[in-house]
Amino acid sequence: MKSQNFRKSSKLFGALCGGLLISLPVITRAFAQESTPTVKEPGATSSTLNPSPSIFSEPPYNRSQAPGSPESGVTLPQPVPPAEGQVSPVPPQPGARPARPIPGDRTQQPSPPAVSTDQQPQVEPRQTPNATIAITNGTVNIKLVNNTATNITFQVIGDTAPRSLQGKSDVTLQALKAPVTVTFEREDGGQLIVTPQAASEPGNLEVTFKEATNATQGRSTMRIERNGSVFLN
Repeated sequence: MKSQNFRKSSKLFGALCGGLLISLPVITRAFAQESTPTVKEPGATSSTLNPSPSIFSEPPYNRSQAPGSPESGVTLPQPVPPAEGQVSPVPPQPGARPARPIPGDRTQQPSPPAVSTDQQPQVEPRQTPNATIAITNGTVNIKLVNNTATNITFQVIGDTAPRSLQGKSDVTLQALKAPVTVTFEREDGGQLIVTPQAASEPGNLEVTFKEATNATQGRSTMRIERNGSVFLN
């Protein structure tokens, strides 16, 4: 009984081993075919097309992808934020025209008045001569008459030193070259009324002194110009 069971077991084990040995080459061949890449001959056309080739996932054909996405493989530079206190520039809109300045919108500053450099100096009106004489050979004779009761000090500027003329007296200064200036004053500090008058002879001038009661009437200087004009101050 035991020998029969052993025989059956031996036959079953032999059948299993034989089947395994027969299928082993087939399994090995199938595994080798899967691991070996398939090489297509030139000119051969595959009947099955790839609906999504990899070229469309590369630039510049990947326009449908978002810029800077991980699928595109391209990282765009990020905009730099403006510094504090600065205003971000607004990019121009497509098709928008730049604004043009409106004519007449500029504020005109008033121009300063032009200063003329050709202005003539103002000429003061000339004083009216107090007397006029005819000068001969550029010289003049002056007779001083003191009708006051006090002495008068007189001087020809540039010709004589100060001199004294007593009251109720006179003196003649001869051959004074014009222009000539004569000064005079009362020794008591009073004011003098001076009256110049041309003499009958050419080139001669007579000057009379009187006491003045009003300070506005007082004179202290006489000048004779080359043309014979006599001025009092």
